[in-house]
Amino acid sequence: MDHELFPERVAWRTGPVVTGHVVRLLEGYSREIKVGQPVLVAVLTTAGLFRVTLLLLASVLRAGAASGARRRWKDLRKGPEFLVTPLRLRDDTGVLCELEIHGHLPQSALEPRDHIQVTVRPQKDAGLAPRVEKIVNLTTGQLLTPRIPTVWSHLGPALLLQAVIGLLLVGGITAVIVLAT
Repeated sequence: MDHELFPERVAWRTGPVVTGHVVRLLEGYSREIKVGQPVLVAVLTTAGLFRVTLLLLASVLRAGAASGARRRWKDLRKGPEFLVTPLRLRDDTGVLCELEIHGHLPQSALEPRDHIQVTVRPQKDAGLAPRVEKIVNLTTGQLLTPRIPTVWSHLGPALLLQAVIGLLLVGGITAVIVLAT
């Protein structure tokens, strides 16, 4: 039978653990993480309070504040991108399975014919193959855990620190007002 004319059907195994042999890693592509607007508004509002306070202090001291490079709303709303690599493996029962690896792995971590055991979980979108959480390469003895960026790493530590300080300022001002009355 010609495999180009009649390709083998691919199954999506949703079990928590799938064991099998790597058939091949398909070409990876990027996918974007969605950033929720309420989260972004809350972080930017509290960070803005810190910036306003800092600018007021700088104008009082006449030192002038260095504003630094700010990212636009559109850039923050877009969200980080991560690598998605489809993985095809033949499980112990002989069924060809497709899974998705999210994040980067070392290039030589998985080779065709490697015997692997993967922990998977279904994705929120039912139209996507199950996501690989961790891979145990039984051939080489490696434990592989792909990592993807999060919303918090996308926003960055500087913006999050400004948001926390802004939140503390609002709490402090509220506490002073409540104690004064």
